[in-house]
Amino acid sequence: MGRRVPAVSRALDILELFLDGDGTLSAPEITRRLQLPRTTVHELVTTLAARSYLVPVPEQPGRYRLGVRTYQLGSRYAEQLDLAAEGQQVARAVAETCGETVHVAVLEDADVIYVAKVDSTHAVRMVSAAGRRLPAHCTAVGKMLLASLPAEELDERLPKDGELAAMTPNSITDAAELRRVLDEVRERGVAAEQRESNPDVSCVAAPVLDRSGQVVAALSISVPMIRWSEERQRELTGLAVEGAGRLSERLGHHARG
Repeated sequence: MGRRVPAVSRALDILELFLDGDGTLSAPEITRRLQLPRTTVHELVTTLAARSYLVPVPEQPGRYRLGVRTYQLGSRYAEQLDLAAEGQQVARAVAETCGETVHVAVLEDADVIYVAKVDSTHAVRMVSAAGRRLPAHCTAVGKMLLASLPAEELDERLPKDGELAAMTPNSITDAAELRRVLDEVRERGVAAEQRESNPDVSCVAAPVLDRSGQVVAALSISVPMIRWSEERQRELTGLAVEGAGRLSERLGHHARG
């Protein structure tokens, strides 16, 4: 590995400061927060501004905001992202940690489609495949994705009342009941299902966000009932949240503290 260039690292440190707060900073604020010499900050800010990575704020003399060059780089990065490829890498890491089957899924109409999948290392495991399509209301990933929709869009995809198709005796078939469950998922920020899509499997799921903060997918961990318990559910929920968070970061989402 080559030597790191201090000046480049400091310039990047300056740019990353703009990820928090109101998006504007002055040179004295940068100096204070990074504990750098005032002259060094002045030279770096001047250089970044000359290259359009920073621009002065017209109505606030002495303050800067991110320039168009950062937007161009971010847009190019976003164009190159592949949810399936990024999801497969994260799913593999999560599966290596828990030993269970991990999926990443997206919502299409009222169904979910698995775009990435890594198998459990156990002999007894869930059998599925990337590309498989299932009714969203029968799955943890589907509940997570449905709960993330605006109310009007949810109404377009699901009936407000009436019967829903069942995959197992445990599937939710009442539309009103499903909406109550989705309210709970929305409040908790995670979803679960017990033997609703497969009579021998339970799942937990967490949301995946893109750079704009929109939920674009969900990551789930599926477990045969012989290895399912309340304690295991809590443990796997935490791993699903962590994995979904890592995938969100790969898609450009920046979680604010």
